[in-house]
Amino acid sequence: MGIDSRVTLLNGVKIPEVCVGVFKLQGEEAVNAVNEALKIGYRGIDTASYYGNEEAVGRAIKESNLPREELFVTSKVWNDEQGYNETLQAFERSLERLGTDYLDLYLIHWPVPELYQETWQALEKLYHEGKVCAIGVSNFERHHLEAIAKSSSVMPVLNQIEFHPELIQEELRAYCHAKNIQIAAWSPLKRGKVLTNPTIEAISERVGKSPAQVVLKWCLQHDVIVNVKSSHPKRIKENADLFDFDLTPEQMEEIDKCNQDSRLAHHPDHQPFYDETVPGRKG
Repeated sequence: MGIDSRVTLLNGVKIPEVCVGVFKLQGEEAVNAVNEALKIGYRGIDTASYYGNEEAVGRAIKESNLPREELFVTSKVWNDEQGYNETLQAFERSLERLGTDYLDLYLIHWPVPELYQETWQALEKLYHEGKVCAIGVSNFERHHLEAIAKSSSVMPVLNQIEFHPELIQEELRAYCHAKNIQIAAWSPLKRGKVLTNPTIEAISERVGKSPAQVVLKWCLQHDVIVNVKSSHPKRIKENADLFDFDLTPEQMEEIDKCNQDSRLAHHPDHQPFYDETVPGRKG
């Protein structure tokens, strides 16, 4: 067990339990963060076309000189790129920016109404052609997943959702678990907001680990993959140091009780997909 430990997805592909996230990191900062993570032993990288840093991630991968097959690279198709042909074109742009000829995992970033099902058909095509090892979704609710199940031959192997101690999404996780859809967390630390929670601080003191390590371990013990972002070498290392301790069932329950159904982002059913204020929207 360690930073290189992996979880087996429904189709047999193995994904790292802890991946480095790069949301909001740009240019040299993104390159340096990924380089540092890869040196420490991270092998999973989670990016998206929306993040605007796929080229920086690609540069870091190239500079690492690591064999491509050792790495697990995830990207996502953004809202304004969805639709069947549009998604196929968006995928090729992501490959070019990342400097790779395949992705390990490709996700639909948000379930855009009227588009996400045909977007999924494009992901199926890419999967059957071997251009991506696994396909999944992000921010999908149960009814979105059920709609895909009715019209598709391939089910998502993973659903990346907002998950942290103040938003534990119990019903959605239970549904995905029953369908063998792996859950991955984006913003598991709620952009640092949960680190000063008194319950988490108290457990941190008891177990001799930082609040961030406690929260990330709580995720892993809930069988949730974590995508965790930092540009600081010390924190990148700290976030990988999760495999020499366990939380007790009582501590897990204490953290579960911090739930407030409090979100950083809109609920997927109320996301302003075509809002002019959404960054990255074309035209």
